[in-house]
Amino acid sequence: MLCDVLIIGGGPAGSTAAALLAKSGRDVVLLEKEAHPRFHIGESLLPCNLAILERLGMHQEVRAMGVYKPGAEFISDETGQRVDFNFATGIDPTLTHSYHVRRSQFDAALFAHARRNGARAMERTRVVNVILPQDNGDTGRARVTGRHEDGTSHIFAPRFVLDASGRDTFMANRLRNKRTDKHNNTAAVYGHFRHVKCRTEGDMAGCISIHLAQDGWFWVIPLQDEIISVGFVGTQAAFKRRRGSMQEFLFGQISKSRTLGERMQEAELVSEVMTAGNYSYRARGAWGEGYMMIGDAFAFVDPLFSSGVMLAMAGGELGADVANAWLDDPAAGRKLAGQSEQRLCRAMDRLCWLIYRINSPVLRSMLMAPRNVFRMRDGLVALLAGNLDIRREFRVPVLAFRVIYYLLSAAERIGLWSAQAPRDAADIR
Repeated sequence: MLCDVLIIGGGPAGSTAAALLAKSGRDVVLLEKEAHPRFHIGESLLPCNLAILERLGMHQEVRAMGVYKPGAEFISDETGQRVDFNFATGIDPTLTHSYHVRRSQFDAALFAHARRNGARAMERTRVVNVILPQDNGDTGRARVTGRHEDGTSHIFAPRFVLDASGRDTFMANRLRNKRTDKHNNTAAVYGHFRHVKCRTEGDMAGCISIHLAQDGWFWVIPLQDEIISVGFVGTQAAFKRRRGSMQEFLFGQISKSRTLGERMQEAELVSEVMTAGNYSYRARGAWGEGYMMIGDAFAFVDPLFSSGVMLAMAGGELGADVANAWLDDPAAGRKLAGQSEQRLCRAMDRLCWLIYRINSPVLRSMLMAPRNVFRMRDGLVALLAGNLDIRREFRVPVLAFRVIYYLLSAAERIGLWSAQAPRDAADIR
């Protein structure tokens, strides 16, 4: 079966790319191994997601299914402090809010949207083999085998392949170029609850809560129908101390949290408890002759800043642009693929710099007392809003934040400063 582009995976990255390519007149095949709706974690969107949703024509649909998200609050187990990061206080007047969504509903809507726009979208069809154009008799087309759950096989001959297979990382595994991020080798355990205390009043009502705990952190995300998503992302040391089931482990971590335990005294678990291990990884390269990896198929970073769906959909946009360019002029496609990979890597590197240090007393102290000297707080809000490309006006704030971190770390090592010192003088309200 001939087509212009075949996309492996019908999550946010694949469905975004499929819709955009189909809108541009390309013949697109979208293969999803499961059937929508299906459960997925990563339920909190960022303000920068909204521009992509507008381009897709889906903003209103997502708003109807979502819970309004004005920003994020960080809460310290160690001190009991809470600090708000409200998107509306940032410099960019267009990045004021986002939404929390049930991923089963959100992903199903994106997939259906791609189909409505002309993509040949097939569910319950797993890609089992890809032969790239250079290995396929110099035909200029790849050979992709998809196998339906009933056992029937489908052979496709696309001119370009986009791998949006998520954490299956189909092409990265095939090419053996997937690297686990040893700097952030964490795991997560999570579930859905009712009767969790959340902020329901004021300009931060509906915000995501990040509880900074020992050996990791918790997310608390309000969803529709009074469902609250709660998860713990911990270090290897935290999980090695586990005794009993994963449900018992999650409940034990919650009970040990000074700040979250109080919020969940009356909580009721309404889902099974699930886990995800070896959280962070990246392929050595995002593209090659006739293909590109996007979203989690290329890389995944710790979800501390809710960047997963943002990076996936941004990767879907970039992947669609690369595929369009490649089909018209392979040389132009190669150039754009290289630029797009660099752009995604820079964005992830900025996030990872913070994520690698989230358990550091110095960084936690800075997050809980964010100074706006050199507009450092504004730079943090820009990162939290999901800016892939830090604009020129944010570069100095982000650089200043890093410099202050290194200075305070050096001062702590030689005993001139302590992360446990009173912070009132540094707290900017």
